[in-house]
Amino acid sequence: MSKTSKAPKAEDVELEWYKTVYQGDTMPQLTLRALVMGSVLGGVMSLSNLYVGLKTGWALGVAITACILSFAIYKSLMGAFPKLFKTEMSILENNCMQSTASSAGYSTGGTMVSAISAYLIVTGHHIPWPVLAWWTFFLASLGVFMAIPMKRQMINVEQLRFPSGIAAAETLKSLHSKGKVASQKARALGLSGLVGAIITWCRDAGKPAFLNFPSNVGLFPGASKATLMGIPLIKWTLSFEMSTIMIAAGAIMGWKVCWSMLFGATVNYAILAPWMVHLGAISGDPAKMGYRAIVAWSTWGGAAIMVTSGMLQFVLQWRTIARAFSGLGELFGGGETKQRKDDPMERIEVPSTWFLTGTILSGMGCVAVLYHSFGTTIWMGVFSVIMTFFLSVVACRATGESDITPIGAMGKVTQLFFGAISPANLVTNLMTASVTAGAAGSSADLLTDLKSGYLLGANPRKQFLAQFVGIFAGTLVVVPAFYLLVPDAASLGTDKWPAPSAQVWAAVARLLGSGLHALHPTARIAILIGGALGIILPLLELAFPKAAKYLPSPMGLGLSMVIPFFNSLSMFIGAVIAIGYEKRNPVMAERFVIPVASGLIAGESLMGIVVALLSSAGVI
Repeated sequence: MSKTSKAPKAEDVELEWYKTVYQGDTMPQLTLRALVMGSVLGGVMSLSNLYVGLKTGWALGVAITACILSFAIYKSLMGAFPKLFKTEMSILENNCMQSTASSAGYSTGGTMVSAISAYLIVTGHHIPWPVLAWWTFFLASLGVFMAIPMKRQMINVEQLRFPSGIAAAETLKSLHSKGKVASQKARALGLSGLVGAIITWCRDAGKPAFLNFPSNVGLFPGASKATLMGIPLIKWTLSFEMSTIMIAAGAIMGWKVCWSMLFGATVNYAILAPWMVHLGAISGDPAKMGYRAIVAWSTWGGAAIMVTSGMLQFVLQWRTIARAFSGLGELFGGGETKQRKDDPMERIEVPSTWFLTGTILSGMGCVAVLYHSFGTTIWMGVFSVIMTFFLSVVACRATGESDITPIGAMGKVTQLFFGAISPANLVTNLMTASVTAGAAGSSADLLTDLKSGYLLGANPRKQFLAQFVGIFAGTLVVVPAFYLLVPDAASLGTDKWPAPSAQVWAAVARLLGSGLHALHPTARIAILIGGALGIILPLLELAFPKAAKYLPSPMGLGLSMVIPFFNSLSMFIGAVIAIGYEKRNPVMAERFVIPVASGLIAGESLMGIVVALLSSAGVI
């Protein structure tokens, strides 16, 4: 289609939206109560995502949970204090609230569980907290500002779906429809959160003593006495975790990934690990055997699967990549979206001056921290920021088309590039890649939230400001929480905090720095086999789409090799429960699976942080 035929269509679509959907001038949107509620909920959810990310390497969406919680909390406040809370929050206020919450809960914590944790693993020491706070703030800000020129092209003109944004908009419409469904969802989320909190308190705090139970139990009666190669099964992580958080995560993640994880975990911990003990690649000393000893070997195969599959799936999206870069002219106001003074959208869209000013200032902040705190040369820092913009364009388009943000793949591209030009500098490798991954995730999160606003008729400029406010709340909460949960390098790579994303980032940095010769021969073979699987499986899915559901997920297989067996088992159980409920009652499953799972995750993770605080204070 030619540009001349596209230009009128783009203008007509925007004008039609402005006339028939836009309601940002007639309804409250960017209000103090929306920002406060979003900041509080986002700060709380950032703790939950940090907790889950250190366990699984995954980040869970915040927007829908925040919408339900905000609705329930404000309803309760109106009932308890009618003189103070006289009116309900409008749907656009709640949309601004979820933007602030999503920014705080999602955009600021991703780098903590990946690059920052990998830095701790590689160097053995923490980044000073003021440096980490500025780093987190600059990364999230860079991503938010870089997304400004993408919004009008990808959302207004091309109408990319951004499925999670659609889901959040539909959730808000449902909550504001005055029906029973909204209250039922809120009640389900609250009750499941209470259940998760109680389980965590009894398990981790041990009070009351008669309700205390262990964190792990045997897979079958008498399993506590069973051994494998003379070593107790629990040492191989072959046990069941007394926790609901991973079960809930499995219910959200879906069937294919979770059955692939159980399959991969069984092969890794019940077959490969004993074999490696026999070959001497893993210590057979019962005193040293455990998750850390096994994953020191299995990380290489798992990382290879995830890296090659992620990169291949990225390359297979070449049409998306081509569209992303062919549209760069339109992103900056050329072609069919050229800004005009008489365009009514100019009054409500985020100005290009904000993009230029914000990107330059936040980019300079990133470069300054890289130079002063991590010893990265200025030119490398500047190049990493420039490279980040182009990769963020690709990541945002991938999110819009598939709802999957390839943060890991984007980070690996940067790692490979800087590994080639500065192979011995592991810190530079990690932190320049952190710029790409952190900013790309923040950009995609903003566009997902702006998609919700577009569907609801919100003012995008006001919603952008709400998103930016959330960065402050997330940074203030997630940075001290990271130091609390991870006091030192020894805390990572353990049963409690497997930190799979960090393990992969650290493994890639070390491999690029020292080469394959430093590894045990079996680990090199594992890299070759894992890398091959990461390429073969996606190609098989492409060649035989009807058989795709029977093929294991490469991401699931790779992840199963860097987290304990009991985590994969719990996630599989959650997926079984969710798919069984969906087949039995699809309407109720669609209504309650996400709220209940989100409540369990929030309740257990937040109580886990409370227990950690009380423990560090000597209260328990």
